[in-house]
Amino acid sequence: QLQLVESGGGFVQPGGSLRLSCAASGFRVDSYAIAWFRQAPGKEREFVAAISRNGGNSGYTDSVKGRFTISRDNAKNMVYLEMNSLKPEDTAVYYCAASTWLVWTKETQNYAYWGQGTQVTVSS
Repeated sequence: QLQLVESGGGFVQPGGSLRLSCAASGFRVDSYAIAWFRQAPGKEREFVAAISRNGGNSGYTDSVKGRFTISRDNAKNMVYLEMNSLKPEDTAVYYCAASTWLVWTKETQNYAYWGQGTQVTVSS
């Protein structure tokens, strides 16, 4: 059974950092494009970052470029999202998702597998 489990969320002050983890089971993370999405209360789920199946290409939404970094540890079968210089507008539930596409995309409908999400709250 293919499963994704996020962890690492929490409460942080503006300017702080968090590292989110996404543990995969039932499949190898290097066989799928993996993305992070987020959803704030009352808003649609939005793309944050993604890494291609072979790890050679990654992408970010404009609002997190230079602050967030997506990475993958194939040996541990994990994907991470390093988040620095956090802002209150980064507050959301963060989800990791897996797609069978060769390259990453920004569209939620292209991701067939989702984790349960982890809450990130940025506030003073």
